[in-house]
Amino acid sequence: MRGLADRVHRLAQGVLSGDRLATARAITMLENNHPGARELMERLAAHVGRAYRVGVTGPPGAGKSTLVDALAREARSRGDTVGVIAVDPSSPFSGGALLGDRVRMSRALEDPQVFVRSMAARGSLGGLARTAQEAMDVLDAFGKSLLLLETVGVGQSELAVAAACDLTVVVLVPEAGGVVQAMKAGLMEIADIFVVNKADRPGAEEMQQSLREAAQFLERNGWLPPVHRVVALDSRGVPELFDCLSDHRRWLQEGDRLEKKRLEQSAQRIRELVRAGLEERLWRDPSIRSTLDLYALRLQSGELGLYGAAVEVWNQIRERLAATRLESAWEDAP
Repeated sequence: MRGLADRVHRLAQGVLSGDRLATARAITMLENNHPGARELMERLAAHVGRAYRVGVTGPPGAGKSTLVDALAREARSRGDTVGVIAVDPSSPFSGGALLGDRVRMSRALEDPQVFVRSMAARGSLGGLARTAQEAMDVLDAFGKSLLLLETVGVGQSELAVAAACDLTVVVLVPEAGGVVQAMKAGLMEIADIFVVNKADRPGAEEMQQSLREAAQFLERNGWLPPVHRVVALDSRGVPELFDCLSDHRRWLQEGDRLEKKRLEQSAQRIRELVRAGLEERLWRDPSIRSTLDLYALRLQSGELGLYGAAVEVWNQIRERLAATRLESAWEDAP
C-alpha cells in the first residue's frame, strides 16, 4: 500500500507541475478504475475549478471534431492553454476508444500547449463516461485554462454534457433537418450556443434563421442562445464564435451565476457517485439479490405488478439495511 501511495503522490505532483506524461498516466488510472484513482482525485481537488469548460455535442457527421480542433487553435491564438476530452464509442471487445487522438485533432496536436485525450464511453448512459468529468478535473489541475469536451452525440449524451460543462455548444449542419431534427434529439433545451457548421452548403442561411426563431423561446436567466454559421474546416466564422464563448463566460461570471451552476453540478456528481456505490453494494448482497430474483419471478408470473414488486423489494432492502452497518458500502464501490 505504501508503494501505491507514493505512486499516487508522484502522479499528483507531476500533474500540478505541468508534466504531460504524469497527466496522461493519471487519466489512464481513472479510466482503468485503478485502486489509486480516488486518492489521486482527493490530492488534486484543491486545484480544480479554474478552467472554463465547454461541451460540444450534436448528431454524428456534424463536424464536431473539426470544430473542436478549430476552437482549440483559436483559443491558443488568444493565449489560452487548452485541454480536450473526446468521448468515443467503445469497442465491445476491448472497451477502448475506437478513434485516436491524432485522427481527430491532427492540427491542434502540433501545439504543445494543447492536450488531447480520447476516452471510451464504456457503455455509460448517453455515451459520456463518468471518468470524462474526472479527466477534465485532472486537466484543470494540470493548468489548462480552457477545457473542451466533445461527445459522441447520441442517446442521452447531450444531457450529460450540459451537466458537466459551463457552456454547451450544439453543432448542426444544413442537411440535418433544421429545428425539427434538433428538437427530436433533445438538443434545443440544453444549447447555450447553436452552430450551423459546413455553412458553405446550401440551406445554411435558412437553417440559421429557423434556429434563431426557435431560440426566441429558449431564453434562460437572460441568456438567449445565439446561432452562428461556421465552416470549421477552414476556420471561417470561428473567431466570431469564440467571441461568443467569451461573452457567455463573462455573463456567467456576473453576479453568482457561475458559482450557482457549478454548485448544482457538484451536488449532482455527488448524488451520482453515491447512487452508483449504493447500487453496487446492494445488488451484490446475496440476500438482496435473491429477493430481487424472487420478485422478478412473481412479476413474470403475473402474481404482482411492477410497482408492487418494486415496493416489496424496497421494503426488503430497508429491512436489510436496518439490520446491517453501511460503513463498508464504499469498500468495493466504483
